[in-house]
Amino acid sequence: MTQAPTPTADTVRRLVRSLLGEGAASDVRPAATGAEPATWWVGTRHVLRLATDRETALRQRRELRLRELVRPYVSVTVPTSVAHGEWAPGLTYTLDGKVPGGSAEEHHVSALGEADLAALLTGLREVPVRQAETLGVPRAAPRSLEALRQSAEAAGRRLAEADEFDPARPERLTREASAQLGVQPGSPAVLVHHALADEHLVVGADGRVRGVLGWTDAVLGDPAEDIAALALRVGSPAAVRAATLAGYGARPCLRGLWLARCDTLVHLAGTLAGRPSAPASVSLPLLRTRLRRAWEPILLERVTELREDGTGEDGPA
Repeated sequence: MTQAPTPTADTVRRLVRSLLGEGAASDVRPAATGAEPATWWVGTRHVLRLATDRETALRQRRELRLRELVRPYVSVTVPTSVAHGEWAPGLTYTLDGKVPGGSAEEHHVSALGEADLAALLTGLREVPVRQAETLGVPRAAPRSLEALRQSAEAAGRRLAEADEFDPARPERLTREASAQLGVQPGSPAVLVHHALADEHLVVGADGRVRGVLGWTDAVLGDPAEDIAALALRVGSPAAVRAATLAGYGARPCLRGLWLARCDTLVHLAGTLAGRPSAPASVSLPLLRTRLRRAWEPILLERVTELREDGTGEDGPA
């Protein structure tokens, strides 16, 4: 099997020179640390992303088409490709216009920013599922809350022993609750960004959400996954307020809350034990911050009684 070529600074300069001219090629730099970065800043206005294997290339081609499908449905900026093609046989690139702003770690999301998040969730739900499937967006089955609950309970005990988590917290995901909060039969799948917890929310200094990057991991599935990701980024109260504004009822809001809480326990415990399950880019301090955000109490979980007829899955909470 032929090994894929490795992108280098010279590779990037030659490609940028062919796309934007000699001047642009003099100002390229890696967007992240690492010996073989696949994402590069090009001046102050562009970002170049290189696929380094065939699977990534396939997802990047799909992403370009998906962004065009999503764009009319969301009010925030979706990146635009200035140029795209292959930088090596079978390996793609896209040169995107940079979306101005910082990350949700750098800028606090304001009340108007929460409305932007609500509009984003609303727009994702309105994207036609059939058209997304035609583009090759895969379906993803909802995760088992019961399996996640068991893993989180064990992780919580280990974190309590390490003085990283208070096991006496009143918010607990019981076996009964995991059954109640699960996706109800007949609930429609929606387009899920599936990576909003990473560096993909672009936030302005005024707290407004300016754009959403990184659409390669999008799936058709459970909208609670995006609610969970927002809880890790902006805290549980803000995430649930945004989801409620988007028209989601108590069940998906609380399911997203518990996905986030269980994930943070499992990821932090695994990292402390030397078996990290979170992405390598997520540092130990950030895992602790995400744990705190996910476990912020919200009023909804204290006042909601879920019925078995499915009420609360899509209607207002």
